[in-house]
Amino acid sequence: MNLLYNTAISLYGAAAQLVSLRSRKVRKMLQGQHRTPEMLRRKLAGKPGAVWFHASSLGEFEQGRPMIERLRREHPEVPILLSFFSPSGFEVRKNYPYVDAVVYLPFDTPRRVRKFLDLVRPSMAIFIKYEFWGNYLEELHKRGIPTYLISSIFRPGQRFFRKGGGLFRRMLGCFTHLYVQDERSRRLLRVIDVKNVTVAGDTRFDRVTDVMRSSVEIPGFPGFAPRTRLKFIAGSSWEADEEIYVPWLNAHSEIGFIIAPHEFNETRLEALRNRFASKTVLLLSEWIHILKESERGNTPPPAWLSGIRGIIVDSFGKLSSLYRFADIAYIGGGFGAGIHNLNEAAVYGIPVVFGPNHEKFKEASDLITCGGGFSVANSSEFGATIDTLVNSPEEIRRAGDAAGKYIRDNLGATDRIYSEIFSCPRAH
Repeated sequence: MNLLYNTAISLYGAAAQLVSLRSRKVRKMLQGQHRTPEMLRRKLAGKPGAVWFHASSLGEFEQGRPMIERLRREHPEVPILLSFFSPSGFEVRKNYPYVDAVVYLPFDTPRRVRKFLDLVRPSMAIFIKYEFWGNYLEELHKRGIPTYLISSIFRPGQRFFRKGGGLFRRMLGCFTHLYVQDERSRRLLRVIDVKNVTVAGDTRFDRVTDVMRSSVEIPGFPGFAPRTRLKFIAGSSWEADEEIYVPWLNAHSEIGFIIAPHEFNETRLEALRNRFASKTVLLLSEWIHILKESERGNTPPPAWLSGIRGIIVDSFGKLSSLYRFADIAYIGGGFGAGIHNLNEAAVYGIPVVFGPNHEKFKEASDLITCGGGFSVANSSEFGATIDTLVNSPEEIRRAGDAAGKYIRDNLGATDRIYSEIFSCPRAH
């Protein structure tokens, strides 16, 4: 890469060092990057030719996960490396059992890149959706290592398509092949003479379907809130989202609910619980503990448990299974940087509601178009939308059927990409 790019990356690293003095998240990332070389030496020693998957964060990992797990099933002898840039991915999946090593990706400087690739000696590299690191891509290209981008999506305003975007267009030229989600992305890339492109769809549809078919059992569900008419779930919820839906829930005591905050600590969980006037809200860990104690003592659960109206999820990894206990889902993030995973809820055939910041998410537009999704810009719109659904079981069924059909109609991206990338016997 050129001097300007390398200078920018170095400044980014210096800024991260300063921010780490007050940010535990950034500090974890830097500490993790420092440990990466030793992790690679220990975990990949004597295992040349690893297939390297890189995901920026947890959401991108979920898109790559079907590929990783299929590769592990069909070729258990092949070493697999998974790298993350963000702590939100690494910290949740650092013990992921389907790979040989999980590491933080070092900053994209020429020296770090060469050291990383010398240690890994990958047979191929697979970047997921939105990762464009110039020095990594250029060095992979120089070394003749097949490099793929999967489940990617492109929009006209991105730097690749703007004046002065030559450096970023050069990054695209380093990929052996790009697998994009839609035809619009393929057409945009063709305009800048990138033609090694296949429209393969989004692997997230396959992933959420796998999760639905192997949902984790939660003790006592769906028996919670038995006296409520309907059940509402808010997934990946931020405080800005709660300003939208909590007042409505407080005004509709007949509705049972599950809330899964996107990030939480003890203070955040207690503050959320205190937003509800009644004492009919439990943390999921409390619910499970009470039921296990009853089971251990061979006694029925306490009678007051049947009056619990709401559950607040205080653990990771359960949300995608909990959607199946709800009639309507609200997906958070749409009043911030962008909505979270809509497909995780839609796969269960329930309507999905979300905030206005969804223009970068194809599935949001698609769900709105097919009638399975609803965007709301404020609490008034939320109330009107939810009231329409709650007051019409037929409308809930119709919207839920549309959401479920949308997922089913978009299955198969994993098969298409996997069969092309791994169609020939590997030489390594």
